[in-house]
Amino acid sequence: MTVTLLREFYRESSPVCATLAHMQKLTIFTDGGARGNPGPSAIGVVIYDEQHNEMSALSETIGIATNNVAEYKAVARALEHVASLVDDTKAVKITLNLDSQLVERQLIGAYKVKDATLKLHCAEVQALMEQYSSVEFVHVKRELNQVADKLVNQALDAM
Repeated sequence: MTVTLLREFYRESSPVCATLAHMQKLTIFTDGGARGNPGPSAIGVVIYDEQHNEMSALSETIGIATNNVAEYKAVARALEHVASLVDDTKAVKITLNLDSQLVERQLIGAYKVKDATLKLHCAEVQALMEQYSSVEFVHVKRELNQVADKLVNQALDAM
């Protein structure tokens, strides 16, 4: 009984315990694509809550870009958008799934970012990551990223 009372005391009085008790876990799928490389480009983002319910989706054109730039912009846009959906970004753990192995490997530091333009986009994503409790990147096969891919193609088709 004493342990239970202490847990309740800490849960109610400690911001850290309160945050841990209310930690939100989100799963995000992103994709970016260009028709031509570079060419007209778009991004697709799908955000799911812990129960795998879709919270939000984005389908946006981004102008002329390469495929890799579009992939980075999709990740950045996803992180920006989550911040608009939640009350406390520090209470959010994100698993971000993308089908670009290059971008995933660069973001986790396994590959060096050599291209100057991609360095800027990588730095932008890294800065956006700082506002969350944690961000994990996972490379997924294209067939597991079909919803985000569809959103990219919808935006491109609407151009």
